[in-house]
Amino acid sequence: MLRTLSLQLHSAVTGSYVSGTYSIVFVNCPNEQIARDIARGILDKKLAASVNILPKASSLYFWKGEIEEATEILLLIKTKTSKIHMLSSYVRLVHPFEIPEIFSLPVDQGDVHYLKWLEEGMED
Repeated sequence: MLRTLSLQLHSAVTGSYVSGTYSIVFVNCPNEQIARDIARGILDKKLAASVNILPKASSLYFWKGEIEEATEILLLIKTKTSKIHMLSSYVRLVHPFEIPEIFSLPVDQGDVHYLKWLEEGMED
């Protein structure tokens, strides 16, 4: 929390982007309808400003000691790093998988206009 406030203060004072202020969250879903429902819920709750739905990713993974193969739909969720905990909690609540795939990567750099748009999209 303190880190987030210091990043926001630094950005506001200097007018520059601080690496890691925003993140991209990856979530796999079993089908497109569930992916759309989760994406819409995330946006409705202002947990992110944008969600891309990428169709038909082939996945191979271990589950309960066996190699499984599935076709999944990947969500790329653009959000503030400070919102990842709330976003992850929401996804775990609504996702049908016992252990949904949820991980994030910080955004190192980006177009200042796009990053401003992200910020505005998550304002209450």
